[in-house]
Amino acid sequence: MALPSFVPPPRPVHGAIGPAELRRLGLRAGELLDFSASISPLGPPPGVWAALRAVDLAAYPDPECLELREAIAAHLRGGGGLFGGGPAVPPERILAGNGSTEIFHLLARAWLGGAPGASALLLTPTYGEYRGACALAGAPIHQVEATAAAGFRWDLAEAAAAILRQRPRLVFLCNPNNPTGVYLRPDEVSVIADAAAQTGSLLALDEAYLGFVAQPWDSLPLLERDNVLLVRSMTKDYALTGLRLGYALAPAAVAARLRAFQPDWSVNSLAQAAGVAALSDGAYLPRARAAVFEAKAWLTAELTRLGWPPEPTEANFLLLRVGDAARWRAALLPYGIVVRDCASFGLPEYLRLGIRPLPDCRRLAEAVAAVGG
Repeated sequence: MALPSFVPPPRPVHGAIGPAELRRLGLRAGELLDFSASISPLGPPPGVWAALRAVDLAAYPDPECLELREAIAAHLRGGGGLFGGGPAVPPERILAGNGSTEIFHLLARAWLGGAPGASALLLTPTYGEYRGACALAGAPIHQVEATAAAGFRWDLAEAAAAILRQRPRLVFLCNPNNPTGVYLRPDEVSVIADAAAQTGSLLALDEAYLGFVAQPWDSLPLLERDNVLLVRSMTKDYALTGLRLGYALAPAAVAARLRAFQPDWSVNSLAQAAGVAALSDGAYLPRARAAVFEAKAWLTAELTRLGWPPEPTEANFLLLRVGDAARWRAALLPYGIVVRDCASFGLPEYLRLGIRPLPDCRRLAEAVAAVGG
């Protein structure tokens, strides 16, 4: 019996540089500084390495991630390293994922797959996996786009009207947004959440970069609504990129539905142990934030001095308008620098620069001066 025909949608584009490109260019990964990723510049917390060595690789992971979810709940009660203290989020309202990206794909499967007429609405330009997940689910995708002329800030009245008109089952909002760094205030997010509530839509608020906002607001009270889900990234906060770890905070019914679609053992034992160890290091995130703020301020001032002022951003990356971003990316590689060109976001004139340690940022500025001079 022949399989039904299937034409997969284009895969989302991500940053970094893969082995195939390295071989083609005759480069080695250890020779390059990767500014295409936006993660903690400190590397993983020291305790993570001891936790990894203690994992029994012959034993199955806990499919329920119980210890990790309990550690996340305790972390949030303590303010998550950002606030003085937060409302309690019980473990049954927490879902651990193989990176936050797995959670977006679970959302698309659980809310869009097999539901006639179900659609999604994206506030763009934004992270490509939202569109990729929804496209795989076969759902129509609507979007509300922010423009450079508006400082990449959305017209929220237009966005609310689009939700009321299109009545999507899922709404994706990245806050602060990737790649623009725009960070909406509580009242602005409430405009979107209110419109979604009127149409029975689920609002997925992606807070992957929240840990590196200088003056964040506490979004946990949004969980009092039954149509809002928060997604956070331990990959970003604790530089666990190779392990993949994220989590969702959701109404109990939403968390249970997502869990039903999640394969057992999708979060491996190493990732679970690393997450518990990272969360136990209360001094780590403040140190990582301080390192980001220092390097970001220096790099912003230096790029501005060189004639390449970045867009205003609240996240741990800078958005830089350079003209032909693909050419710039290629031109920076011989200097040992990898950056993210933003063509896949629909912004081919822009580079996204993650914040690395200050000495690395100095090397980047020197390379930008050479290429742009």
